Amino acid sequence: MNVKNENIDRRLYALQFVVAAVLILVAAAVRVLPHPMNFTPIGAMAIFSGSLLRNRWAAFMLPLAALFAGDLLLGLYQLMFIVYLSFAASVAIGRWLAHSRKPARIGGAVFLGALQFFVVTNFALWALGGFYPRTFAGLSTCFSNALPLFWNTLAGDIFYGAVLFGGYALAEHLFHLGQDRSVNAL
Repeated sequence: MNVKNENIDRRLYALQFVVAAVLILVAAAVRVLPHPMNFTPIGAMAIFSGSLLRNRWAAFMLPLAALFAGDLLLGLYQLMFIVYLSFAASVAIGRWLAHSRKPARIGGAVFLGALQFFVVTNFALWALGGFYPRTFAGLSTCFSNALPLFWNTLAGDIFYGAVLFGGYALAEHLFHLGQDRSVNAL
């Protein structure tokens, strides 16, 4: 590759990163606005970050740092560590999309991200929270009480996933970012 093409690729990757980072930061800011419970952009933001940011450190740290900044404003809570681990899992799910961001794959990743968040956080609430008896009946009650929140999580992830991935696709088109490339630079 000649020097001119290499410089163009570096600028292209930098522009891709900036567009992806801006979308992630806007999504993080939306989280602190009033919203229905669990209807937030965080899960979609984690999947989006994993999908687009090729630098693993950036893919995990950008959404988790944004989540932490929001938690500093909204308040800290007992199961934070578990929630952060769950969102890190969503980033890993997003990495599965890195080479093919087709709508069906994005939809599958969004569903899987919402499902794992529901299972991980509610199991942790049952196991560590002291709100439910540590019996099978207590676990069943915990999951059944949280089911309405699962639907909100899934709806939020679908909505914000469409906004993030759709917004990025629009930016790819407007800025000619190249639809088969993902962000490789930081």
